[in-house]
Amino acid sequence: MNAIFAKFRASLIVGAVTLGSISTQVLAVEDVLVTPSVKAVKAKQSLLLDIAKAGERLVAVGARGHILFSDDNGDNWQQSKVPVSVLLTSVVFSGENNGWAVGHSGVVLHSSDKGATWVKQFDGNAANKMIITQSENVVSALRSEIESAPEEEIEEMEYQLEEAEFALDDARFDAEIGASKPLLDVFFMNEKEGLVVGAYGFIFKTVDGGASWKNYGSKVENPDRFHFNTITQVSENTLVVAGEAGVIFRSEDRGETWETVESPYGGSFFGLAATGEKNTMLAFGLRGNLFRSIDAGKTWDQVDSQTESTLVSAVHNGEGDISIVGNSGAILFSDDGGRTFTESIRSDRLGTASVIFVKQDQMVIVGESGVHQTDSSGHNLN
Repeated sequence: MNAIFAKFRASLIVGAVTLGSISTQVLAVEDVLVTPSVKAVKAKQSLLLDIAKAGERLVAVGARGHILFSDDNGDNWQQSKVPVSVLLTSVVFSGENNGWAVGHSGVVLHSSDKGATWVKQFDGNAANKMIITQSENVVSALRSEIESAPEEEIEEMEYQLEEAEFALDDARFDAEIGASKPLLDVFFMNEKEGLVVGAYGFIFKTVDGGASWKNYGSKVENPDRFHFNTITQVSENTLVVAGEAGVIFRSEDRGETWETVESPYGGSFFGLAATGEKNTMLAFGLRGNLFRSIDAGKTWDQVDSQTESTLVSAVHNGEGDISIVGNSGAILFSDDGGRTFTESIRSDRLGTASVIFVKQDQMVIVGESGVHQTDSSGHNLN
């Protein structure tokens, strides 16, 4: 499996579990949840899956709980103190000091010192307990309602009860496996409000900076439990989530309610990104599929990406320039707000997972071979 796909194959851990090896798997998961990330001399050359800015500082996350930070645009890197050793998939900062990182085993980490040190706020065990309690409440409420329901409504309510009981059974089975489901993306609108998304339709929201979380998965119409790979904000109150099988959902009230968007294709989306223009954003995924919306994600038009490589992450520099990165060394560049793109291929042809501009014509990328400083075409500067 291509290492970059570790970010998106949300069933990576679950798929490895068989009924005969559940206890071993749970032990492995629990170990990485309590084992701090080890300092590594070559950490900046190992798999890194996301990069973000904390003010002028760069912060990157990846394999074995590694979090690195740089105060000189990527020339030099230091390794952060991290309390877990799971694969970390995404990182975001709200302001200069407060940041959140998420990853496998449902982990949510928080930093209040620009990414130098981190604490665990949430994990898959807490998620499982929360979902079980919520499911039990739904089942109990439906049973009570059926007892006094009119005759003509009972059949439909019994069907709803059966579905709710199935969901409860699934939640209990998930808890037996352990904290196995990864979170794949995180977005904070400010220092208090944030959402995380991940495998099997996981959505959790906090309004207190991560001190507590609520399960919002039931607010989205996702009966097939498709994985949610990406979330972003396109206007002050509008959020968009996308993922497996081309699913797209929009919220115009900061994640409280969600509507299903007619998707432009049926393959998986791995990334969403604002372009810097009002209400304009990009969605991209398998085999170079790339789409642009100018109405905050309501409708989409296809863009010729000039590539068949899978695309996974994008960033803009505020001046109309956009870079999209992906597998097989693909680096796409647009200087017209994402209307057209040209493709460059990095010489190592290794996958790139995330990118950030440090100057108008200079980027830092992370991926299979760690971190690199590049020009806007993805060519290494050193």
